[in-house]
Amino acid sequence: MHAPPLAPSPSVSARRAGHRYWARLLPALAALACLTRLPSFARPLWNPDEGYLAVQSRLLAQGGRLYETVVDRKPPLVPWLYQGAFALTGSESLLCVRLLAVLAQCATAALLASLARRRWGDGPGRTAGVLYLLVSVGLNPQDAQAATFEVFILPGTAAALWCADRRRWRAAGAAVACAFLAKQTGAAVLLPVLWRCGARRGPVLRLALGAAPPVLAAALLTDPAGFLFWTVTGSGAYASFSGSPAHVLARAAGNAAILAVGCAALLPPLVRRAAGRADLWVWLAASAVAVGTGLHFFGHYYLQLLPPLTLLATAGLRTLPPARTARTVLGAACCCVLFLTWGLLAPRGELDHARRLADTAARRTAPDERVLFWGMHPETYWLAGRAPASRYLTAGLLTNHSGGRSGARVGERYAVPGAWAVFRRETAARPPALIVDDSRGAPYAPEHLPTLRRLLAARYQEAGTVDGAVLYVRVRRD
Repeated sequence: MHAPPLAPSPSVSARRAGHRYWARLLPALAALACLTRLPSFARPLWNPDEGYLAVQSRLLAQGGRLYETVVDRKPPLVPWLYQGAFALTGSESLLCVRLLAVLAQCATAALLASLARRRWGDGPGRTAGVLYLLVSVGLNPQDAQAATFEVFILPGTAAALWCADRRRWRAAGAAVACAFLAKQTGAAVLLPVLWRCGARRGPVLRLALGAAPPVLAAALLTDPAGFLFWTVTGSGAYASFSGSPAHVLARAAGNAAILAVGCAALLPPLVRRAAGRADLWVWLAASAVAVGTGLHFFGHYYLQLLPPLTLLATAGLRTLPPARTARTVLGAACCCVLFLTWGLLAPRGELDHARRLADTAARRTAPDERVLFWGMHPETYWLAGRAPASRYLTAGLLTNHSGGRSGARVGERYAVPGAWAVFRRETAARPPALIVDDSRGAPYAPEHLPTLRRLLAARYQEAGTVDGAVLYVRVRRD
């Protein structure tokens, strides 16, 4: 007689079930990520942050050094991602960067699905992944669809919680470091990770051992002093409060209201049975602090709230009948369609303005000549295909203009320390062939800035206007 075949062990069966689960879920999440990011491919640029990153990365590819020949108040990870994408496909298009943003959102959704599945089962895992992608577009399209810093924060923050859930503390530290290296506020995820480890010495030490190498490597690969200054110590003026409280509150409330519409389906289950999920509430609170840092309240800052909001809503749904989960997903899908439509139909006023300025600069200058666009639209350099005359790609670093805070604390004396001395040296050594004053009555207009006013008066003459921007050409003296 033949012995009956042995049944697979429970561990083998569980692995097979897990493989089947992910084989079905991951393609669905990937398809949904592509669908929700579809509007991002509809235009070359969505906001000035993308333009800044594109110009930075083009300069880096030409031999520039971050924090030396080109500067920003951000860590280096996202500029490096852009640089890598440009190395593959060229710097004329952001297509490869858009695909990286799709991958980032898909990875975030998969990590949230894994977190929810480990805690509450297969169904909540699917729900968390799908809900996250549906609400990920629930902001103004220029905030939700742009491939900028916050989108690349999210996989690191989700990975940090995923690793902490499994007590992989070194990996959790490395994930926190990656989130920080995408943008400083990504480090907010350290709070829920510490909550999970209970602040015990061993896990905390392993967290530090995991976080330190990526940060130190980034500092050494750039310029350690510049890295410290531009990512930590040199942003005090930008992060401090100034300006009209009413203006700040209006922006905060407006973007919160847009987010509430995008997440409307999540709000009812979110408030159910909150006890027992303390780390998720800590994550949400830490993310809210990150959103409020500096009191700028730009819409893309709110993206950090979405992962903990999604998990908290999923936790609330698991105690309800399946029909309630289906209605929640349907409601989130309807809101998603609304925001996708907005993204496809959104006006392009500032992009068209930047294109007209770029076309004018390209006609009036040779490809090897430098240009200075004095304004807050660095994408114009990228669109024009002209190198900037200074390492400071916007007027913000030279005037502290940030977020239009009614002109308070804007001017030369509020610039990044030493910035005007560097600006004078750069424009003297490599005078721009064309200066475009795109301030259009803003508080950083040349009439408020003695150094820029003297430069224009001594070496340039007015040569027309484009959309309210004033053109100045260099006077060549024999």
